[in-house]
Amino acid sequence: MAKFTGAGFSLGAAALLLTLGLTGCSLIPFWGGDDERDAEEDLNATEQLLYRNVQRSLNSGNYQQAIENLERLEARFPFGRYAEQAQLELIYAHYMGYNPEAARSAADRFIRLHPQSANVDYAYYLKGLASYNKNRGILDRLFSTDVAKREMTSAREAYADFTELLTRFPDSPYAPDARKRMLYLRNLLARHELHVANFYMERGAYVAAANRARFIVENYSKAESVPDALAVLVEANYKLGLEDAANDALRVLAHNFPQYEAFDEDGNLVLAEQILNRDRSWTNLVTLGLLDRPDVPPPIKLQRVDDGADSGV
Repeated sequence: MAKFTGAGFSLGAAALLLTLGLTGCSLIPFWGGDDERDAEEDLNATEQLLYRNVQRSLNSGNYQQAIENLERLEARFPFGRYAEQAQLELIYAHYMGYNPEAARSAADRFIRLHPQSANVDYAYYLKGLASYNKNRGILDRLFSTDVAKREMTSAREAYADFTELLTRFPDSPYAPDARKRMLYLRNLLARHELHVANFYMERGAYVAAANRARFIVENYSKAESVPDALAVLVEANYKLGLEDAANDALRVLAHNFPQYEAFDEDGNLVLAEQILNRDRSWTNLVTLGLLDRPDVPPPIKLQRVDDGADSGV
């Protein structure tokens, strides 16, 4: 009997445990659902908190901290609600943190990942700004230096970036500012080419000087340096003995810039002063121009073609 009672007790206990086990299993989904919802809410709260930290860093000008938070935000939530915005603000943070290469790289990445984004024009704009301000440092603000004498890679990059922005998004809110900056860049690039052309003229490399001057006229036709470039083209061809080419350039100069300062009252292009300044030897400089004077050609005159020759008669 005792064994039967013990066996009966064991079976009853087993049944009770089985019942509790089944009840417990039925409770698992309930508790698991709350955990998942809580975890999701925690993630959302964490994402929002990270983004708030980003905004706080940007507003306070702590761009390095903003960059770290933006990178952390994107790494933890690559498909989150702030993912695209974080990538865009990363461009801005790098730009404001004076890291133009990183800003351009981040802009290229955003453009590649979000070509249809409503904010992609802003990425193009920041990319251009990064190159535009790349070589403009504190010394430029304190001292007046001729930026046109520097290396122009960044200026060319910025000009190309702003050109692409205006081509793709002519009605962008950033287009007006991009156009203004392009005007400055066009004059800067033309002035740089003029410096190079004058450098070649000083060394008697007249072919190279003529090529540089021609490049300005053909590629920066509305730049402020165009009349000076035409004058270099006239003088370079004159010194090369290419009278027809010199007079062709002279006609263009006289027609488009009749008030150019190197024209005399008779319409002749007087290059004597420029040649004196450019061709003076060390002896001539030391003696204040008394000895070893350079040869000065007469003023270049515009050769006019009579009506009969012009009409082919």
